[in-house]
Amino acid sequence: MTRIQVLDYGFGNVRSMVHALSQLGVDAQISADPDLAMKADGLVIPGVGAYGACMAGLRAVGGDRIILDRLAQGLPVLGVCIGLQVMFQFGDEDGCSEPGLGLIPGRVTKLDADVVPHMGWDHVQAPQGTRLLAGVQDQRFYFVHSYAAMAAKGDDRSVGAQPDLSLRVSALNRTSDSQPRSAQSVSDKISQGASFGEPLVTWATYGRSRFVAAYECGPLSATQFHPEKSGQAGARLLTNWVRTLSGASGLSCEKGE
Repeated sequence: MTRIQVLDYGFGNVRSMVHALSQLGVDAQISADPDLAMKADGLVIPGVGAYGACMAGLRAVGGDRIILDRLAQGLPVLGVCIGLQVMFQFGDEDGCSEPGLGLIPGRVTKLDADVVPHMGWDHVQAPQGTRLLAGVQDQRFYFVHSYAAMAAKGDDRSVGAQPDLSLRVSALNRTSDSQPRSAQSVSDKISQGASFGEPLVTWATYGRSRFVAAYECGPLSATQFHPEKSGQAGARLLTNWVRTLSGASGLSCEKGE
């Protein structure tokens, strides 16, 4: 059976996510155990709250190392809400700039709208070739957030200016003692001509802000909206992600159809 770990670091709707994943017929568990995280077929990074507090909580359980370790080995990671935002370089909140994981170029800033937070259902604009949103590109998803990334280094059609995610993981490993040493495996893949492929960015609009609603690049997937609260569209998205996992061969996810 496919095993998915929902990282428990004190922030996020972990039980809602576990329930949504369990409905798809997978073994979903809540844990911060790094060994279990590395053995899982998939890792989910939830997140609700302030950017800085979430990053502190993530680091407190070694979640930053776990994420980079998995990505360095090409193991799937799915970030949700703040779990997407912490993948960026910085997050601006309450006049402070907090460093994120730096896996996606860009900065998370406050939405420019008459009413904040953005709370409710909205459509998204998915790029051609999306696997994460396949079959639900025209559906609505549930958002609850006040901050978002307005760019991801280039647009959804022009990915040439975006540094390859594998290069970013490797660079982070070389420049920070806090990053996992196993990220060196990415350097080996690069030397052999391997790549995580082109990033695909899904966008949404709220007020006067056009922001990143989802991001896909190799083993890293993330959404600003909450698929676990997005009804059948969210279930289909989670099904799409589960079907990319190594342990999902022959998995039937009828409940997510």
